[in-house]
Amino acid sequence: MIAWATAAPAVGAAFVASTVEVVEAFTIVLAVATLRGWRPALSGAAAALGALALIVAALGPALNLVPLRALQIVIGVLLLLFGLGWLRKAVLRAAGLMALHDEDAIFEREKIRLGDEVRSARAADGIAALAAFKAVLLEGLEVVFIVLAVGAGRGLMIPASIGALAAFVVVMAAGLLIHKPLARVPENTLKFLVGIMLSAFGVFWTSEGLGAPWPGGDLALFGLAAAFALAALGLVALVRPRSQAAAA
Repeated sequence: MIAWATAAPAVGAAFVASTVEVVEAFTIVLAVATLRGWRPALSGAAAALGALALIVAALGPALNLVPLRALQIVIGVLLLLFGLGWLRKAVLRAAGLMALHDEDAIFEREKIRLGDEVRSARAADGIAALAAFKAVLLEGLEVVFIVLAVGAGRGLMIPASIGALAAFVVVMAAGLLIHKPLARVPENTLKFLVGIMLSAFGVFWTSEGLGAPWPGGDLALFGLAAAFALAALGLVALVRPRSQAAAA
C-alpha cells in the first residue's frame, strides 16, 4: 500500500501539469473541428494517442533496467530544469514582463493558419488531421514525461497516471460541454503551481538519488513547495513595481 502522504503530491503534480497540456491540445483540436468537422480532428487525435501508448509501452520496461538512484538523479535534474523553466515564465507573466497565455487568441490563430494551409494545399481533411495529431502528440509527450518523472522515482507510476487521466477527463468533459476554448481556465496560475511542484520534486529526487535523507521523509515535499512558492512570489513582488514604472 502506498501512503497517502506519498501519493498525494504525485497525483496533484501530475493532475495540474497535465491539465495545462490537455487544455492547449484541446484548443487546437477544437479549432480543427470548427474548421473541418470532428472526423479529421478526432482521427488525428486518436492516432496521436495510439502513438503515445506505444511510447509508454516501450519506456516502461526500459526504466526497470536503470538503477533506482541513478534514475532518481537523472529525473530529479530534468524535473528541476523543467520546473524552473515553467516557474520563470509564470513569474515573468505575473510581474507583467511577458504576455499572458490566451487560449482564445491561440484558437483564432490556429483557425487562420489552418485556413491558409487548406487553400494552398487542397488537402483539407488531411491537413486538419495532421494538425490535431501534432498538437495531441506534442502536448501528450510532455504529459508522458511528467508522469514518468513524477512516478518513476519512487514507484508512484499509478498515482501519477491517475492524476494525468483525471486531468484528461476533466478538461475533455468541460471542453465538450461548453464547446469553446477553455479561456476561463486559469492556465497561467496553473503553470505557476506546476513550476513550484516540479521544482520541489526535482530537488527531492536529486537529493534522494545522492543519498541525502530528508527530515520528515516525503512530507518534506510540502516544505520544498512552500519554499519555491515564497521565493517566486517574492520575485514577483520585487519585479512588478519596476515593470510598471518602466511601462509608465
